[in-house]
Amino acid sequence: MNCLLCGQTTKCKLTFSSLFLLKDDCSYLCLACASSFEKIGEKYCPNCMKTGVSTQCQDCKLWCKEGVQVDHKAIFTYNQAMKDFFSQYKFDGDFLLRKVFASVLAEELKQYRGYQFVVIPLSPVRLLERGFNQVEGLVEAAGFSFQDLLGKREEKASSSKNRSERLATEIPFFIKDGITLPKKILLIDDIYTTGATVNRVKRLFEEAGALDVKTFSLVR
Repeated sequence: MNCLLCGQTTKCKLTFSSLFLLKDDCSYLCLACASSFEKIGEKYCPNCMKTGVSTQCQDCKLWCKEGVQVDHKAIFTYNQAMKDFFSQYKFDGDFLLRKVFASVLAEELKQYRGYQFVVIPLSPVRLLERGFNQVEGLVEAAGFSFQDLLGKREEKASSSKNRSERLATEIPFFIKDGITLPKKILLIDDIYTTGATVNRVKRLFEEAGALDVKTFSLVR
């Protein structure tokens, strides 16, 4: 098998499973590409996993003032290798890359037994442009299903907004009509930056009656 990122021949046991989970598997990445991704270390905000701090960060304190208790987990930092990955996966449309983190995601997501998974959706226009929802691809590659509870109206892409714009924008997400809301929800996105997306949707679900809403992303 060839590495999905660089094209070099890979070998068994050189996978995210073997590197991070001490499991044997067949690899989608060569050792060099696999080791270029950085897992979040031992020092991070206990609420959102922001690195470099060991107590609640300023972002989470601000969310708390807005009535949102942040309860977020992530796996990797947003280093250059991860930026390159998402550029190729999301913006170049290389859908095969959804498999790269399947083993790691499977190990993490199986800890949320009893929770209904909900994926952050794309707007109709964005979905048509991209051809797929990158978060759905990651979750499905890991072997999990999700509930189709959310819709998204058109708006300026969040990747083109600065921090203040992301936080100030009116929420474009809505709960679809005729939905029976689960009591326990795991809300999944690809990247957590300011938390503006997942934390506002978390509040949306809580206001609609969900009792326990946690959030999760591949990257922080």
